[in-house]
Amino acid sequence: MIMMIIYIAVAFLLGLFVSVLLVKAKQKQIRSRAQQKANKLLRDARQKANELSKEAKQKSDELVKNSKRKSQDAVDSARRKFERSKEASLVEAQRAEQKAKSIEKSMLSEKRNLDETREKAEKSIERAEKAASEHDRLSAVAKQAEEHFETKSNAIKAELEKVAGMTQKEAVQSLVKNLEDDAKLRSAKLIRQIEENAHEESEKLSKRVISIAISRYASDYVSDNTTSSISLPNDDLKGRLIGREGRNIRALENILGCDLIIDDTPETVVVSCFDPVRRHIGKLVLQQLVADGRVHPSRIEEIHNKVKKQTGKSIKDAGEKALLKLDIVSMHPELVKVIGQLQFRYSYNQNQYHHVIETGHLCGLMAAELGLDVAKARRAGLLHDIGKALTHEIEGSHAMIGADLCEKYGEEADITYAVRAHHEDVKPNSWLDYLVMGADAISGARPGARQEQYDAYVRRLKDLERIASNFQGVERSFAINAGREVRVMVENSKINDEKAVLLARDIAKEIEGNMTYPGQIKVCVIRETRATSLAK
Repeated sequence: MIMMIIYIAVAFLLGLFVSVLLVKAKQKQIRSRAQQKANKLLRDARQKANELSKEAKQKSDELVKNSKRKSQDAVDSARRKFERSKEASLVEAQRAEQKAKSIEKSMLSEKRNLDETREKAEKSIERAEKAASEHDRLSAVAKQAEEHFETKSNAIKAELEKVAGMTQKEAVQSLVKNLEDDAKLRSAKLIRQIEENAHEESEKLSKRVISIAISRYASDYVSDNTTSSISLPNDDLKGRLIGREGRNIRALENILGCDLIIDDTPETVVVSCFDPVRRHIGKLVLQQLVADGRVHPSRIEEIHNKVKKQTGKSIKDAGEKALLKLDIVSMHPELVKVIGQLQFRYSYNQNQYHHVIETGHLCGLMAAELGLDVAKARRAGLLHDIGKALTHEIEGSHAMIGADLCEKYGEEADITYAVRAHHEDVKPNSWLDYLVMGADAISGARPGARQEQYDAYVRRLKDLERIASNFQGVERSFAINAGREVRVMVENSKINDEKAVLLARDIAKEIEGNMTYPGQIKVCVIRETRATSLAK
């Protein structure tokens, strides 16, 4: 038993010894492998380092070569620049040397001239000194004579002032005033003579031409007023026009382009619109709806289309009728249409359609009397206010709007200019411009043609009388002939015939500068001389 235990122990120890030997051999083998891998890694690293070192050396060599090449190129370039600058400097030095020589020559010439001038100046100074001494001597003599003259003059002035009873200043003022009054009187006489001669030559012709034109066109005028009120047979129709929840009135306003005013006014509906053509169409549509009795959106649109078509035809017919009245052969259709639209346009209650036809006739009559182009004058008169049909659509003066419209549709340049100049928006420069201005004034100024507001009319009369009464020597003034003439009564003792001419011109200038008025205002100064005596 003991032996067995010993054998087992020995076997265990042998096995343990063998296992230890095996482990050591394994460790040695692992260590050997690790050493081999480390050596291999070290060799690879050394090889890579050598390659990197060689590559870096190559790059550094290349950089050194490039830098040397660039530095050499820079040195060569600098050398070439230096050589060029050196050559340029030599050329410039040669030029400077030549210039210096030229300056030296001119300086020598100047020096010779200066020497000659100095000699002349010395001689002149000698002569001047002699003249100065002579001048001093003569000045002393003149001063003595002046003192003697002043003494004598003061004595004579004192004697004259004593005799005349006024000082020298007062005498000068009196003389200047007399000369001024005499000049004014002479100028007034000359103005009066020129005006009389001009009146004798021109007044006869102008009066004859204008009077013939007016007398030949003495047509009656009836002031037509556009109305936007429509009478209803009863107030029940107001409800139909409004419709359920306002359906009909909204449809009317949208289709007609007008505002309908339905208020408490009995049996009346008001149509409001800036465009007179649309207002006229709206009025006709409402009248037909009231007569028909059926009011609904489809019926409104049907009647509106029908009335619009009829109105367009009537506008075109009116424009063609105007051309026929004035014997105008042809005109662009758009201009004919705009002329027809003037029948819905009023100025101071004067219908512009009748006004342009009347102006055309007057232009033609005056042109015939003067032997000018009648057809062109009628055409310009017809077109002069065509812009008033579009003033609600386009901003600006109606003369400018009308001229642009005529130019757009191919009217002649002188007719277009006459339209633009008839209110002096541009300066008139031909006979046609003045004929249109005159005919326009005649048509608008004759009695019954236009109406102004009463307050403005009374204010203008008062302003006329006030301006005329502010002048010195005016006794009374009266505005007559509807404010187109002011008669001024002057004091006989203060205003003579020549001063009356100047006074009339001064009053006219004051009116032009301070008042706004249509046409012209005549200023008539009246000086009355009364001689009374009693028979006993």
